[in-house]
This record gives sequence, C-alpha cells and structure tokens, in this order.
Amino acid sequence: MENAASQVLLGSGLTVLSQPLMYVKVLVQVGYEPLPPTLGRNIFGRQVYQLPGLFSYAKHIIKVDGRAGLFKGLTPRLCSSAIGTVVHSKVLQRYQEAEKAEESSLEQVLKEVRSSSRRRETSQEMVARSAATLITHPFHVITLRCMVQFIGRETKYSGTLSAFATIYREEGILGFFAGLIPRLLGDILSLWLCNMLAYLINTYALENGVSAMTEMKSYSQAVTGFFASMLTYPFVLVSNLMAVNNCGLAGGLLPYAPTYSSWLDCWSQLQREGNMSRGNSLFLRKVPAGKRYVWEEQRFR
Repeated sequence: MENAASQVLLGSGLTVLSQPLMYVKVLVQVGYEPLPPTLGRNIFGRQVYQLPGLFSYAKHIIKVDGRAGLFKGLTPRLCSSAIGTVVHSKVLQRYQEAEKAEESSLEQVLKEVRSSSRRRETSQEMVARSAATLITHPFHVITLRCMVQFIGRETKYSGTLSAFATIYREEGILGFFAGLIPRLLGDILSLWLCNMLAYLINTYALENGVSAMTEMKSYSQAVTGFFASMLTYPFVLVSNLMAVNNCGLAGGLLPYAPTYSSWLDCWSQLQREGNMSRGNSLFLRKVPAGKRYVWEEQRFR
C-alpha cells in the first residue's frame, strides 16, 4: 500500500508539471493553429515558414485565459493517473502472488530461460496496462474535451461529474470509450517493441561481465521506450482525435476535423493528408499542407 501511495503521489506531481505541455499538444493534434507562421531556419539552415512552438502557444493561452488556463482538464487527468496507478499496481500484485504460490508448490524445479521470463513479464505488464487504460479511459475522454473547449470557448465540460452526465445523456456508455481501440493498440505495440528491443540490445549488442555495460543496459530501456513511442505515435493521435470527434465541440467539427466514421477512417484521412505525426514535436514545426487554419480564415475575412 505504501508503494502504491508513493507511486500515486509521484504520478500526480508529474501530471501537474506536464499539464501545460499536454494541453498545447492536444490543441496542436486537433489542428488548432491560432498564430500565423514565422520565417525561421530548419536544422539544415534553410529558411522555412514554421508554426509557433510550445512557448509561443502557451503564451497565447495565458493571454486568453490567464496562467490558470494552462491547467484546464487537470482534475479528470489527476483522477485518471491515480486510478490507473492503483489498478496497474493491483494487477501486477495479483500476478506476483500467483507466481509465489506456484513456485512454492513446484519448488521451482526448473527455471525458465531468460527469453521466456521476458515474455511472461511483458505479458503481465500488458494486462496491467490494458486494465488501467480500460478503467481510466472515460476520465481521459473528459480531459481531452475539457482542453479542446478552448477552441470554441465552450463550457460544456466544465466539471468532471457534469461531464459524465453530459456524455451519458448524449452518447450513451460508448461515448466514454471513444478512441479506446487505437489507444490500447498503441500501448500494447509500444510495450512489446520497447521490451523486445531492450532484450535484443542487452543480450546480443552488449557484452556481459563488463562494468560499463551494466550502466549502458540501464539506459537501453529508456532509449528503446522513446523509439517505440515514436513509432506508435499515430495511434495516440488517432485515439485523441476520435475522443473529441463530433462531440458537439468546435474542435471536433469542421474546419478542424471532419466527422470520422471510425478510427480506421480517421487513420486513412490523416495518412492521405500527411498529418500522421501532427503534434509529435512542438518545436521546429513545419506548416502542413491541405488545411486552412484560424489565421488564414481571419485574413480571408
């Protein structure tokens, strides 16, 4: 219980600190660009038009809603983080208790090989993460919709409890799980890619018995985790778009997003537009083609 409580406290602190970053990222993912591009230079030194980065975007939000505006959607996100941590911890605890009972009955006659142990641990982690994601997804949907309200200046999802009532009244139970499938798929693929790549690097690329290699192996998990998250980012983008799509908010309707029939339809349209990585980076952002943004609408009028 103490371990779970410390994880909840740590997770809550990280959630609060990362809230402005996630807020900006979600608005960029939806396609909301209120600020015009500026002339800058890319990594090769060539002059290109770039969209405003994280800090410019955050300054715009502060200008409109004040500093507190950067923390819209924090309450349901904190609930999601705390509940998800507890569920994840409880599921893994049940697995550990079952393994201890099995080892005591069989007296651990034969030890599993390393690769088999890695697969078992990854499978357990997958079940724990999936359970946490499934239970906390309604809070995730509310968090995203609270953030996207900034675009149309709505107050439809102003409170967590009232947001539950609104979603249930307008969309039913399924409304709480909008965007769940791509989110689950992304989590599972990211986990298996991360663990398998780390296992291959630690087993075949790094030699055992060298003191320096022990430290390198501790970093391999973080490196492979970052690589796996980059590869599975389109699932995150599609999941977030489906969570707010056609929910009655301006950010989930044209000109920001069409009404998608399914997450596969959303995926295919983003792929055709070349926007599968939209929001992945909040710095040095190039101007994507095929969309009309807020500053263009104002200039046109």
